[in-house]
Amino acid sequence: MKPFTLLISAICLFALSSLAVAIHETQPAETQVVLPGANAAKLYDYITKQKPYTSWEMWPGKGKMYKGTQPHGDFLTTYVNDAAMSGIKAKKGSMPDGSIIAKENYGADKKFAALTVMYKIKGYNPAAADWFWAKYDGGGKIVASGKAEACIRCHEMNKGNDYIYSGQLKK
Repeated sequence: MKPFTLLISAICLFALSSLAVAIHETQPAETQVVLPGANAAKLYDYITKQKPYTSWEMWPGKGKMYKGTQPHGDFLTTYVNDAAMSGIKAKKGSMPDGSIIAKENYGADKKFAALTVMYKIKGYNPAAADWFWAKYDGGGKIVASGKAEACIRCHEMNKGNDYIYSGQLKK
């Protein structure tokens, strides 16, 4: 009977230690940063202070200061958060909710001019694939936000790629 008790005790200890490791590998909910809603000021705070976009990965195949087009600028650098990167890699044709694309816009002189952002919020604007648009000047002042008509009009020409020009989302 003793070997059986020892075996059961060992199995229980192993299970408890595995659970303890799993608990410590997960970030507690109270320390997680919540995504902002459809609010350009809160979005800017989130992507510049809470989860700085410059620490995100760049759009695959794009480097810093790649050749751009107007209205964004002569040179661009495009960063994507983890949700957007998973959408890029999945090649399903659209980005998941919570995706954020932050594009630094530079002039011909390679000076930073603006930051343009696409942020996918479930149910925000189904007519435009739920994208929330924001443009900030070089100092972070909100230039445009929300259901920005100029952004939507231009990007809807690429509706089949979830309104995105930076790269293909389908296989």
